[in-house]
Amino acid sequence: MKSAQEKQILKGRKQPVDFDFSGMLIAWQKQYGRHVLPWQQTRDAYRVWLSEIMLQQTQVTTVIPYYARFLMRFPDVAALASAELEDVMAQWSGLGYYSRARNLHRCAQMVVEEYNGHFPCDPVVLETLPGIGRSTAAAISVFSSGGRAAILDGNVIRVLSRVFGIVEYAGNKKVKDGLWQLAESLLPDRELEAYTQGLMDLGATVCVRNNPSCRFCPFASHCVAFRDDKVKDLPVRKPFKALPEKQVCMFILIHEGQVMLEKRPAPGIWGGLFSLPELAETEPDAVKMVLESRVQPFGEMVSYQMLGGFVHTFTHFRLQVTPVLVELASRAEKLPGVQYVWQEMKDVEEAALPSPVKKLLLKMKPFL
Repeated sequence: MKSAQEKQILKGRKQPVDFDFSGMLIAWQKQYGRHVLPWQQTRDAYRVWLSEIMLQQTQVTTVIPYYARFLMRFPDVAALASAELEDVMAQWSGLGYYSRARNLHRCAQMVVEEYNGHFPCDPVVLETLPGIGRSTAAAISVFSSGGRAAILDGNVIRVLSRVFGIVEYAGNKKVKDGLWQLAESLLPDRELEAYTQGLMDLGATVCVRNNPSCRFCPFASHCVAFRDDKVKDLPVRKPFKALPEKQVCMFILIHEGQVMLEKRPAPGIWGGLFSLPELAETEPDAVKMVLESRVQPFGEMVSYQMLGGFVHTFTHFRLQVTPVLVELASRAEKLPGVQYVWQEMKDVEEAALPSPVKKLLLKMKPFL
């Protein structure tokens, strides 16, 4: 049952709180927030944008080394725009959610072509660029040009849901709209950067999903979830739905220290990355029947071995992978398609491969 305060929040009532939310958060951020992250202390929109895209659904500790390597390879938006997509994907490899890298490349090209290499300041305009949603656009605007806009990512939803006692699933449009209205109503008149950073810091370091440090929270005396012992229950989780499972064989085709890779089409899982060729069959007898004809376009097969499988979980399904090691006596003079390449095993770590595929090959590298 909704509280009267929550009903008012979801109806979009302005200033629904009776305490200085923004002032308390700004003061907390200045004393306890993060101030030395690599992308802080700059108003370079390119660096701010890059960090915000990388931080989508990814932890800060994971992003930091990728951010540094990416800037070394692509120091500005023009360098990124002029790069080959394959090079961009290689630098992104292992960071996951690869549509971000494809959108990053397209966005850089649009900024160069349509805005003379300068990111727009207006969050509404920023939101029209590939890969930039409403919350990300707001963060870029705030941190690069001092814009006034509200953010509402997963961390912020968690903070607001707990502090104000939102007991409905934030994925519902009505609830999400109410949270956006609440986020906008809480914006301070000044120090937008400290406020926005404070929301990010609080959600990432104190008001975390599991085992939050409530006694260090500036809102402990105002938090509905803390008062009502509902911290573990909020925000309301998405209704459980069992993930469907898919099965596939990936064959590791080896010849003279090289492995066969196949570039995946841009749409879909791992789009634009190289991976191992696949077989739909996974049962040993079925694999035996079709493997020779599948391998024949690449060369003469000497032997094959089905290896121990692994499971990789995506957002919407679980993929069960059975690797099949295939050795060739000789290779065909011409590959059956432009999507195929022979990759030196010694250089696998630098290749644009999905993380689980790269881990598999690196694990096998000493034995091949």
